Amino acid sequence: MSRGTIYNRDSFLNNIAEKLGRERRSSGVERPDYEIQPQWDVMADYSMDQLVEVLKEQCAVIHTDVKETDTEALPNVIDSIMKEYGAEKAAAWDDSRFSEYGLDSFLQRGDVNVWGTAPDKEDIRITEQADVGITFADYTLAESGTVVLMNGGGKGQSVSLLPTYYIALIPLSTIVPRITQVTSVIHEQVAGGDRVPSCINFISGPSNSADIELSLVVGVHGPVRATYILIDDR
Repeated sequence: MSRGTIYNRDSFLNNIAEKLGRERRSSGVERPDYEIQPQWDVMADYSMDQLVEVLKEQCAVIHTDVKETDTEALPNVIDSIMKEYGAEKAAAWDDSRFSEYGLDSFLQRGDVNVWGTAPDKEDIRITEQADVGITFADYTLAESGTVVLMNGGGKGQSVSLLPTYYIALIPLSTIVPRITQVTSVIHEQVAGGDRVPSCINFISGPSNSADIELSLVVGVHGPVRATYILIDDR
């Protein structure tokens, strides 16, 4: 795996050491091995059903709708959500999981654009004009109601960011307790020399913004509504 170029590292670290009033150590530095690591204990013994309940409760907090289905009924559930939103045009990832979950016919519709089938700028323009963006979640954090998207190639980040509405397809097998598990996997991939996307999005429902008086406004700089479809793939 190729690594980026780091500029001014030595001068930066030397400056920190100087401010700390000591010589900079350039060798013999080891990562601490903490005896107590509580981040791994949170929901460690939860069953999948318990994690799903935590996720659903958190989705209510972050203004995100939740639907539950199996693979067979998935196309009908997507259609019902689009009808509820009044959405006609959709943008979706070029992702093999759409085929694996029986959505080939959905992608072949004339009002569905698959990311990567048009030139770059045109792809962005088409996605921006879509009513709803649809992606699969690569990981899902029960604790915070967050979907993790490993963008790249046919999995463009614009699909989850530019349309008016967003639908996340969440196989139950992607659900983990919290961010601890996902960052550990990413760290292991990097350490093993695997190629990791330069853009990894952590999305917790529709966009939110609050002013200085803490008046919350939903849907300011991204999708105004979001639905998580939980797919039982057990």
